[in-house]
Amino acid sequence: MPVSKQGETKADPDFGPVSHLTRWAEAIKDGTRAAPVERWHPSSCGAIDIRIDRAGAWHHEGRRIEREALVKLFARVLRREADGSFVLVTPAEKLSIRVEDTPFLAVDLDVEPGPPRLLRFLTNLGEVVPLDVAHPLRIADTDDDAFVPYVTVRPGIEARLTRALAESLAHLAEVRDGAVGIESGGHFFVIGRAAAMERLP
Repeated sequence: MPVSKQGETKADPDFGPVSHLTRWAEAIKDGTRAAPVERWHPSSCGAIDIRIDRAGAWHHEGRRIEREALVKLFARVLRREADGSFVLVTPAEKLSIRVEDTPFLAVDLDVEPGPPRLLRFLTNLGEVVPLDVAHPLRIADTDDDAFVPYVTVRPGIEARLTRALAESLAHLAEVRDGAVGIESGGHFFVIGRAAAMERLP
């Protein structure tokens, strides 16, 4: 962030006046790896007008945040609370934000044959997430019985697979003991029963 000669932080053109939150996010930045938000327990400072839409775009006060670097900084200090809400958190403050579906999208997939086979997802913010026991797969229950998979990026926070990526994943499915699933990281992730394979793209 730009700093004046007097040492005062200036306003950010995408975000307005810079808070402690932005300064902390900059101070701890390290690629796309998440900050240790589970260790931080500040008092709530209320809400901030930030919204993540279903397409994974971040908005502040109704305007899309165009600077990807700034979005990545905020994503690093994102945490999900026990009540299901999302907050941006640092050692100094905690601010709630709105998330329409999930904070991230999974946009690409790499398959390492193994053995054991390992699938890795790439998020829209450049984070690589392996499909394993620590990062499991979840299939959403939908009214139209569509195949909508999610992968855990970190505790409480998921990435929804794009439709094209969900189709690619479905092509890797196999049947074991009457269950349809995906093998990755030494685990078989069940995504349905063999009788329901028609729901797959």
